[in-house]
Amino acid sequence: MSQYLSSSPSLIDLNQRSLYISALAIAFNPTFWNTVARREYHHKTLTRLFNGNSQRACYALALTIFSLGLFRDALYERALRSQPTHPFLQNPSIPYIAYALILTGNILVLSSTWALGITGTYLGDYFGILMDAPVTRFPFNVTGAPMYYGSTMSFLGTALLYARPAGVLLTGEVLLVYWLALGFEE
Repeated sequence: MSQYLSSSPSLIDLNQRSLYISALAIAFNPTFWNTVARREYHHKTLTRLFNGNSQRACYALALTIFSLGLFRDALYERALRSQPTHPFLQNPSIPYIAYALILTGNILVLSSTWALGITGTYLGDYFGILMDAPVTRFPFNVTGAPMYYGSTMSFLGTALLYARPAGVLLTGEVLLVYWLALGFEE
């Protein structure tokens, strides 16, 4: 174990601007969608922008959130590429763990989207678009927040796959901002 600790002078390169840009994007996304959703709930801002059509407004927000997520993921990947690797994370068994995390995370995210539909996934309740009943089947019988935990698992899997300690740190931020977002959403 000591060979792993002494072989890397720096676990995280704090001089890389991409690290901070990625961290900002990670914090921005849930802040943005919760702010917009709360504004929609109280003032119907997007619904009015779409001439009273809450369905279209919700789909527009869904497209925006999805696009911001893709952008955030690209910034995360860029940040990882500019960070040092660590020998401990380059262990031959780590990619198996990484792929298992990514696969499980994506299963949670995709199955929750399937169960909720687009408007259920992308804050339709703030637009007055409600589901007939709460979803209690998989993945909601495993966790109450499968999208958040699945996404976090995918971030961690990617960090491990790239063998970058900075990715593990950013994954901690992902988990923290999702926990905070859950506090606003529940």
